[in-house]
Amino acid sequence: MKDTEQSIIEAAILIFNEDLSAPLEKVADQAQVTRRTLHRYFKDRKELMDKCQKEIRKACAVAMFNAYNTTENPRERLEAMFYAGLDCGSKNTFLHKLHTLHDHKHQTADEACSKYDHTFELWKGNLQLLLTEGVINQGMTVDWIHNFFQSVVVVFINSQQKGTLGRAEARELAWFSFSKGIGI
Repeated sequence: MKDTEQSIIEAAILIFNEDLSAPLEKVADQAQVTRRTLHRYFKDRKELMDKCQKEIRKACAVAMFNAYNTTENPRERLEAMFYAGLDCGSKNTFLHKLHTLHDHKHQTADEACSKYDHTFELWKGNLQLLLTEGVINQGMTVDWIHNFFQSVVVVFINSQQKGTLGRAEARELAWFSFSKGIGI
């Protein structure tokens, strides 16, 4: 039962990451279930989206936390957390997309926004430390770097989906692009 629910969530993340307005039938097809089965687990799109956000926040927060704790060196932490973000892949970009849409008013008082901010708290804190220490180009802001990071993740995902690069090569190019882009 949990496997079916998880399959639906994973399918929804993939489908909605490409098209937030995609019909639930497309999610059901991707999960290889009927629309009726999908509705046994989720009464509507909003409930499914809420569950997706919760799962994504949890997975990305754990990945970032684990990467953060691999070393005491902030520069090495940045690289470890960068790769954790790549590994979160479409989950990372989907969550970011939900919180940066043109009609989204990001407010720290909002519970979902607060949880989003908490997911990337360690990442952004480490970026701020590197900025303060002069390791990263001083002309940048944490928000600029975070958005740049998200765009690199999108390019990484696209290269994987199109099969244009092997995973190891794509990871190497992603880190090279990001690190040089922020002046490391």
